[in-house]
Amino acid sequence: MYIHQNFAPCGLVVYTEVPLGKTIIGKQRRLDIFLRHRTTSLALGLECKYQATSGTTDEKVPYALADLESMWIPGCLVYAGEGWSAGVLHTLEGSRHAVFCDPAGTARTKATLELDHVIASVFGLWPMVLSEKRRFAPDPQLGLPLPEVVRTRPSQKRARTKKRSG
Repeated sequence: MYIHQNFAPCGLVVYTEVPLGKTIIGKQRRLDIFLRHRTTSLALGLECKYQATSGTTDEKVPYALADLESMWIPGCLVYAGEGWSAGVLHTLEGSRHAVFCDPAGTARTKATLELDHVIASVFGLWPMVLSEKRRFAPDPQLGLPLPEVVRTRPSQKRARTKKRSG
């Protein structure tokens, strides 16, 4: 599984088909994937939807998004496939609670980037998604100064002005 291969070394434990509370209509919720950090106990719930051809999964998306928003832990709808209608695809792409992820094997690629970012932000695993080659380094040829520690001066007493009576 993609998540286990890439994030277990960072302390994430992957569970599947986890019952977790009730849905927004009172049914027992069953998360497709539940991620928990081994030492911090931070958690993330994932609902997975794949749509190869047009069909009824489109109709379930608004309910799934609302249900994820109602959970007591962060949650995300992970979607893939080519069969989404234009309207539902627009809803998915515009939702803070939905990410595209279509891994081909276990390698992290552009097709997994959205899910990688969610996992990094929930669990604080930024080194997994930040590249050292994009890290800012001042270029001496450009004459950019190195960041300095800003030192604050003790506050100076302001000169008081006397009111003149007249």
